[in-house]
Amino acid sequence: MDFTPPLQHGRLIKRYKRFLADIILDDGTEITIHCPNTGSMKNCLYPEQSVWFSQSDNPKRKYPYTFEIMQSDEHHLIGINSGRANALAEEAINKGIIDELNGYTSLQREVKYGEENSRIDILLTGQDKPKCYIEIKSCTLLEEGVGYFPDAVTTRGQKHLRELIQMVQQGHRAVLLFVVQHSGISIVKPAEHIDPLYADLLKQAIKLGVEVLAYQSSISPHASGIIGPCKVIV
Repeated sequence: MDFTPPLQHGRLIKRYKRFLADIILDDGTEITIHCPNTGSMKNCLYPEQSVWFSQSDNPKRKYPYTFEIMQSDEHHLIGINSGRANALAEEAINKGIIDELNGYTSLQREVKYGEENSRIDILLTGQDKPKCYIEIKSCTLLEEGVGYFPDAVTTRGQKHLRELIQMVQQGHRAVLLFVVQHSGISIVKPAEHIDPLYADLLKQAIKLGVEVLAYQSSISPHASGIIGPCKVIV
């Protein structure tokens, strides 16, 4: 996925009010940008380190700039825009990069499903194959060499696991796909120390037939893309 137009560079001052961040540009100008991440962003924010952001040409946006990438003190690159994970997954599926999801002929986004008023991130269908419901999560929390999800208690994520379990029980295929948007993460675990209910529900989902995958992304100010699998430990 190429960034068009190219991302612009600055340095982080602070994130606040959840969806805003102040940065300083290379010429010394200070601006406020939109932060498209609903999580705590624990271990993702490094004041004075490099930030890359995109610019929207939508005149209705109050904040035309969007926080895309953060550099850590250890020089890892982190994909801040959690919404990019779905696009990265779709691109990778279409290119056949995710082996476990090959062989389908149709891909749909944001399809209504389940009993709790949900929309599945990706629905794959194909002749003589069960429907494949894919829920995508962006993993960016790095602690002691391990990537964790979630980075805050997520009742929404718990709901999605229940919906995936129901899809398996109805005879469909259900997949939880972690898109790793952190160059320092190679192993993914559920964050039991942050959301024990989510971790327990994930273990239950796996026992009932929900598949769990994790794939690493390459991240740069020029382009991002899924490159290969990560180990999942539950």
